[in-house]
Amino acid sequence: MKNNIQKLSIAARLVLGLVFFVFGLNGFLHFLPQPPMTGPAGAFAGALAASGYLFPLLKGTEVLAGTLLLSGFFVPLALTLLAPVIVNIAAFHFFLAPGNYAVVGLILVSEIFLAWTQRAAFAPMLRAKASVESPRLEPVDRELRHAA
Repeated sequence: MKNNIQKLSIAARLVLGLVFFVFGLNGFLHFLPQPPMTGPAGAFAGALAASGYLFPLLKGTEVLAGTLLLSGFFVPLALTLLAPVIVNIAAFHFFLAPGNYAVVGLILVSEIFLAWTQRAAFAPMLRAKASVESPRLEPVDRELRHAA
């Protein structure tokens, strides 16, 4: 059972990483055609584009997080960076541009499943009260500290 969860975790990480890496790059290189948006969805996208900085920031974050997920390094950080992006994607499709529920569902389920598999990394920040303990210094750190 543990082996199946590990394989599913790798698959979810790679799918999520690929989705955000490809669509993030598309924001810069425009290799996938996007149909024009109209109505409230178009107004929202137009406002984001008019800001001049939000789309590059958003797409850069997607590329970075997608790269981290594909590489397997800093997976909790990548999931943390993508969480607000995914919430906005879901809200956009539920409220402004209904449709694509399968893709939105796949992204949401992948994010939640991966966060669950990485729950040990998130446990310290999900405590009701933060610990005020200072981190334990390794012997090398102590020697450097006393030398200074």
